[in-house]
Amino acid sequence: MNTMLIVSTMLIIITNIVMLISVVLSKKSIIDREKSSPFECGFDPFNKSRIPFSLRFFLIAVIFLIFDVEIAILLPMIESLKTSSMGSWSLVSVIFIVILLVGLYHEWNQGALEWSS
Repeated sequence: MNTMLIVSTMLIIITNIVMLISVVLSKKSIIDREKSSPFECGFDPFNKSRIPFSLRFFLIAVIFLIFDVEIAILLPMIESLKTSSMGSWSLVSVIFIVILLVGLYHEWNQGALEWSS
């Protein structure tokens, strides 16, 4: 018990030291507005320096991440079948899958799954 307390204290101290060092090293000493602006021979820039981002692509990526996390939640349910009763496992599984299908239908109905529009 004593060794776990010492090890956990040392880990907390080391973590705090590393975080403090990263904060100190990442600070810029002088913030200059001219250095952070785009350079075009002394003139104001003609176009914006940022490339437009496709909102449709962002929505598809977020939907993919949501369903990816849901798949990661569904996979352990197979293993939990051994330790739980069939009735409660089936009820939880059906409710979870119905929620997923309602969400998928809502996204489909809103047109979030159509790439070209």
